[in-house]
Amino acid sequence: MDHEGRFRRAALASGIPHDEVGRFVQHLRLSIRLSGGSGGVPVGRFGGLPRLPVGMDWPSDGVSPLPFIFSVDCAALPRIDGFGLPAVGSLLFFLNHEQAAATGERRYGRVVHVPAGTDIEAATGPTDDAFVDEQYDVSATLRAEFPDWFRADEDDEDDLSQFQQQVASDLERDLPHLDELCALANDLWPSDNGYASAHIGGYADAEVIKSFAEQTLAWREKTGEIVIPVATWYSRVEMETHRLTGEWVSLARFPVDNERYYRSDGSFVIRHDHLAAGRLDEALSVAELTP
Repeated sequence: MDHEGRFRRAALASGIPHDEVGRFVQHLRLSIRLSGGSGGVPVGRFGGLPRLPVGMDWPSDGVSPLPFIFSVDCAALPRIDGFGLPAVGSLLFFLNHEQAAATGERRYGRVVHVPAGTDIEAATGPTDDAFVDEQYDVSATLRAEFPDWFRADEDDEDDLSQFQQQVASDLERDLPHLDELCALANDLWPSDNGYASAHIGGYADAEVIKSFAEQTLAWREKTGEIVIPVATWYSRVEMETHRLTGEWVSLARFPVDNERYYRSDGSFVIRHDHLAAGRLDEALSVAELTP
């Protein structure tokens, strides 16, 4: 389905200028909401034993097997404009969220793409609850997502940094019908406040991208490529975060059950160009544990 075309037609029919609609759709992203118990057509499965290519070992961190989270059938998922997910085959997600959160090492998460037509079988390996959860099917719906900087509150304008004020000013100039455009997108692809097993696609978590920005700038300083005065460090981080937001996409976000923490979230993020090139080995795992 031509989601962008559908949105453009609806926006133009409401009287919003063509150029403004074009600027807005550059920032609009759709994500795939996976949920169980909705009675929809199954597109994936949480828990149970992963179905891997015949002869493939259960993915591990090099020492221990990685817990299996879920799998999706790429051909059954809704197609999204500009989101380069494989068109066929299946994706399987493995993550040791506690170790990933504690160490930040990418070896504790892995995404496996099984090409269509591959001979597969239920994996042999650990079968206790720490590695294999209860199995259930999930169906898919779409929802609209916008970058965090769309949500600047006018009441807090005095608290915004100079860079944030400039972004807000540019947004007001370029998208005078921003509220109407966001409302239209949410009407076409509404958010569901019920429990979601996972979201595929959409914007990566802002704090994750900010961390990438800090690491990128710190490395460029260390190698002598740039020099950033201390007084301008935070504004440079904001600028770099703003830039990287367009380069990275959320591959998957999902809550993880954990009795020791109030909230436990796992996710995988990937650059658009790596995803388009099928470089799923470049996906980075991120985990957050909140006491």
